Amino acid sequence: MAVSYKRLFKLLIDRDMKKKDLCRIANISPATAAKLSSGDNVTVEVLERICLSLHCNIEDIVEIIPDGCPENGTPNQI
Repeated sequence: MAVSYKRLFKLLIDRDMKKKDLCRIANISPATAAKLSSGDNVTVEVLERICLSLHCNIEDIVEIIPDGCPENGTPNQI
């Protein structure tokens, strides 16, 4: 399984925010923002701070991609 943060970055675009704005309001480091950008793992604490700062739910910023599925969430054709 993989984790996608595309929903987070779409939310930032919709709110006319940049990553540096997210870092400031959620009190996360630029290195953590870079991890989010590249789809790396971050702690639940970081996700919680982001949700509280943006007044949203976890499903608004994170998507779980099952194995065998491309990032759009539909299964691969065999």
